[in-house]
Amino acid sequence: MATCLTRINQHYGSQLRLPLIRYNQRGKIAGSARLQLNEVRLNPTLLLQNQQEFLHQVIPHEVCHLAVYQLYGRVRPHGAEWQQMMRQVFKLAPHVTHKMDVTDVAGKTFSYQCGCKQHQLSIRRHNKVLKGTRYLCRGCGQSLVAC
Repeated sequence: MATCLTRINQHYGSQLRLPLIRYNQRGKIAGSARLQLNEVRLNPTLLLQNQQEFLHQVIPHEVCHLAVYQLYGRVRPHGAEWQQMMRQVFKLAPHVTHKMDVTDVAGKTFSYQCGCKQHQLSIRRHNKVLKGTRYLCRGCGQSLVAC
């Protein structure tokens, strides 16, 4: 984390502060940046299983979010400023999502059907359906119905 911030500070001539690091990110998300708190949250399970990916992609990705916020204010999360920083400072393609195996962190899913295929809804969406929310298939436009 400190190495990433040093590279950004050298490139931009800035003195950005080292963020707080928490290992409490859950679910399929590898990491997230809490802009106003200057904090990075990392998924401990995915980190243990994908250490090199975290060092080379996830941590620079999240540190760039914090740096862009501190240098430019509120801008699009994966907008031009963030993409430019990823390319120029870290020589990385600015990927928005990771491709890590999430089998060990994936939550329970529930099967729903429409007119064209079967869908897997998260427990959060399933509970919303139970409370009356309707979801439509993007393919056929029909409502999803529990199997």
